[in-house]
Amino acid sequence: MKKLKHKKFVLKNGLRVIIAPQKETKAVAILFLVGTGSKYETKKNSGISHLLEHGFFLGTKKFKNQMEISKVLDEIGSFYNAFTGEEQSGIYVYAAANHTEKIIDWISELFFHPLFPTKAIEKEKGVIISEINMFLDNPRNRIYDVWKDLLYGDQPAGWNIAGTINSVSKIKRKDILDYFQSQYVAKNIVICVAGNIKESKVLEKIKKSFSKIKKSDFKQRILVKEEQKTPQIKIEYKDIEQANIALGVRAYNIFHKKRYALEILSLILGGMTSSRMFKAIREKLGTGYDSQTSISLNSDTGFLTTFVGVDKNKTEQAISAILKEYKKIKNKLVSQAELKKVKNYIKGQEILSLESCSSRAIFYANQELSRRQIIEIEDIFKKIDKVTAKDVQDVAKEIFVPEKLNLAIIGKFKNQDNFKKLLKI
Repeated sequence: MKKLKHKKFVLKNGLRVIIAPQKETKAVAILFLVGTGSKYETKKNSGISHLLEHGFFLGTKKFKNQMEISKVLDEIGSFYNAFTGEEQSGIYVYAAANHTEKIIDWISELFFHPLFPTKAIEKEKGVIISEINMFLDNPRNRIYDVWKDLLYGDQPAGWNIAGTINSVSKIKRKDILDYFQSQYVAKNIVICVAGNIKESKVLEKIKKSFSKIKKSDFKQRILVKEEQKTPQIKIEYKDIEQANIALGVRAYNIFHKKRYALEILSLILGGMTSSRMFKAIREKLGTGYDSQTSISLNSDTGFLTTFVGVDKNKTEQAISAILKEYKKIKNKLVSQAELKKVKNYIKGQEILSLESCSSRAIFYANQELSRRQIIEIEDIFKKIDKVTAKDVQDVAKEIFVPEKLNLAIIGKFKNQDNFKKLLKI
């Protein structure tokens, strides 16, 4: 893999710009990333970050409606979208590199001249409420929200990113404008351009287009409160023949020095088709249409979770199998062969991903926004290479303890007693 490179610039208003040239492609990716999301909301305006994201596409001074906004980028054959997370929101465009200036103009128009028309917003609320209902009806998606509610309860980290039907229904146009003015300020935004571009030309265009973003401070979020002394269970009853399970533990945040050992641990357990959970649940038990162990790392929270869907009659077996693997990796060192396999997997996946300029834009912008520091992939690989089997075991011993265990289930169950007996490690 050719060594990656990037340059960071900070405009006078505090806006951060990352430029990552990639001569071997004919494409460009532009990511407009903002440090706000559902964790910055209150109970009253829960879902406003997501509604604002939708609102950008409802019309601007130049483009009167959603159709006109979309037409601009459809005409150049681009791929574009917007997203809202817990701590970040953004707009990105992936297109042929010769359209770079046009894309920057398009993003600038959405940012500086949104109309947020009242009638269109009210209609869009209906779209979002339908989206919320769709997730409620889909246990494979819903289980993640049940899991977060179990861990964090009634605070922003435990809420659905889209909000609730009640909260979304009550958000007004003025609320959206106030939130937009509060959070979308220069020092809270990163623009990353990656692909076949000329650095000086792109930087000059961004300066011209975005130097007028205001300098003011943005509203900070309340830090997550975590407290757990015993294993916890949350069951959401649903009259279905499958059980959707989330079983895992509290872990580390994105800044923690053991994050790479944690990543390796999660992949060994259930991040690959040849991982331990796949064998234990799919092959040995002959159940589990979908199983995965993954980690989530945010600025002040983190967890490791195994998600699995099984026949409801095999729920207890699946839970026991997951806990058995947790206990096994805690008590016995992983082999050098398995450790090497996972390290190579991480490197291979990253190399393949970063062949795309869109992935490079995400790679750089995410780091800059969340950590205000960018580590090149070669240096990340060095950190991964330093992780030992003992490091992995030490993490397992630290996180796989009874007081950190959490079990969320969606299925045809009302009694927790049988499941409580299983939560031992």
